[in-house]
Amino acid sequence: MKKSTKLIITALICVAIFVGIYFLYGVLKENYTPNQFSDVTQNTSKVTDEYESEQVDTKAKDFKVFDENGNEVKLSDFFGKPIVLNFWATWCYYCREEMPDFNDAYHNNPDVQFLMVNVTDGRRETVFSAKQYVDDSDFDFTVLYDKNLDATTTYGAWGLPMTVFIDKDGNYVNHASGMLDAENLKRGIDLIK
Repeated sequence: MKKSTKLIITALICVAIFVGIYFLYGVLKENYTPNQFSDVTQNTSKVTDEYESEQVDTKAKDFKVFDENGNEVKLSDFFGKPIVLNFWATWCYYCREEMPDFNDAYHNNPDVQFLMVNVTDGRRETVFSAKQYVDDSDFDFTVLYDKNLDATTTYGAWGLPMTVFIDKDGNYVNHASGMLDAENLKRGIDLIK
């Protein structure tokens, strides 16, 4: 066989392998997208040894953070409307990537309270850097500053971003770890409406 024929056959084989991998990735991505949501949902019950069902306490844990004016506020101050509680920081790439979807969802869901809790540790993240990022990005949602890391500790939000979904009665419904795209954010909001 000539050298040019071998090169053409090798190139065709490479293209066929690439197309096969691309097709397989598309199929697997659609069928095996990981579920970012926990398995816990509102009104979860557990079965005791006597086979009796009892209600699990799903009340969202309260915490104290600070608003943009430095006033102390509690999570429970916002009960009465469904709450999307998001933990984020400016140094977190995935937090920044999901924020435009949260801002759009905020505008499309006026019946839901969006609380964007900035993990303000005072070293990597400051109130100044967080406010500057929010202002530069023209985000409108409510930003709260966790300067004492009370909210972060209460919800174990050490891996960012993390989003918690709370119903209007203040009950924890579910949470998602990692970046949420618009579709999964809507899925979480639908759980609390």
